[in-house]
Amino acid sequence: MRKIGIFGGTFDPPHYGHLLMANEVLHALQLSEIWFMPNRIPPHKQHEQVTKSEDRLRMLELAIADHPRFHIETIELEREGPSYTYDTIRQLLSMHPDHEFYFIIGADMVEYLPHWHKIAELVQLVTFVGVKRPGFSTKTSYPIMEVEVPQFAVSSSMIRDRVRKGQTIRYLVPECVRLYIEERKLYGARKSVNSR
Repeated sequence: MRKIGIFGGTFDPPHYGHLLMANEVLHALQLSEIWFMPNRIPPHKQHEQVTKSEDRLRMLELAIADHPRFHIETIELEREGPSYTYDTIRQLLSMHPDHEFYFIIGADMVEYLPHWHKIAELVQLVTFVGVKRPGFSTKTSYPIMEVEVPQFAVSSSMIRDRVRKGQTIRYLVPECVRLYIEERKLYGARKSVNSR
């Protein structure tokens, strides 16, 4: 039985906080691999503007390229409509019956668990792994494993905001991701962020 960590999100853009969290969980739980799973339309973000799937996927490919146990699972990008974790996990289990899945969520999402689609059924299919984030609690009535991760208070929304304002994002995202954002002029980049 292979133990696989599933790390879902928009990754808009992927940043060092994502990579740090994934690597810490990988080693703390002695998982075989971490599968990053970019989603098309997260149910809780249906009314937000999300960067094109191909750009988010490419940034993620660049961000994890140098880690031998980080991979990408595109199952949710290939499915139309909102991405419900329950449907995804059922599909993954049917495709990989010899795998045991651990679903990684930040503490901000732990608080949101009661609102997840078919959460009572979902906790029977997958082990939730909660990672602490500044300002959020990991206390919940649902069964989750908790992993301590060094605090790195960066978010994708903060990075998008800094790019829009022409501020530096160096050391917040991998250099290859920063250059891709500049090259594709993502997030309303008004001028070169090459030297920032």
